[in-house]
Amino acid sequence: MLKHHLHKILEAGTDEAGRGCLAGPVTAAAVILPEDFTNTTLNDSKQLSEQRRKLLRPVVEEQALCYGVCHVFEAEIDEINILNASITGMHRAIDQLSVIPEFILVDGNRFRPYKNIPHECIIKGDGKYMSIAAASVLAKTYRDAYMEKIHEEFPMYNWKKNKGYPTKEHREAIRKYGASKYHRKSFRLLPEQLKLEF
Repeated sequence: MLKHHLHKILEAGTDEAGRGCLAGPVTAAAVILPEDFTNTTLNDSKQLSEQRRKLLRPVVEEQALCYGVCHVFEAEIDEINILNASITGMHRAIDQLSVIPEFILVDGNRFRPYKNIPHECIIKGDGKYMSIAAASVLAKTYRDAYMEKIHEEFPMYNWKKNKGYPTKEHREAIRKYGASKYHRKSFRLLPEQLKLEF
């Protein structure tokens, strides 16, 4: 069972999706849920089917006190590295909240303090706290929708299915067609690659 709050104060949960992908943005979300929020389906979004996440997204959006979602794109990931891009995305998602949280729950083990608001990093937090699970659902569904959109432009990579993750099929397509403008140039796109010509 997911816990609701760590503290009895206005708490924002934040999470990201797409950190391990070879293409597309890393997408972060931040959510403040009302104190009486309950939902039996909402759990760690990685345990949820894509169908269930899609059904949960409007529920979270309608019932949250507020939420924010932010994409950090490839060029910026390549410039500041994926860890910094993830944290920057979370900060920008928190920037969008219409209510200022008094505490921030972060999924994972790394974060940079946001303004002067106290925070706590929680490993596998999306399986422990409602607000992080809600953020996780938004981050994942927004990112998936974006990957499905750019799939139309480059169908050969099958991002609709692999969402940019390093599946065997995705790597085969990179081997065959090279990298697209949506691929992260700072990532090793192919296991044996030393240097790709861009």
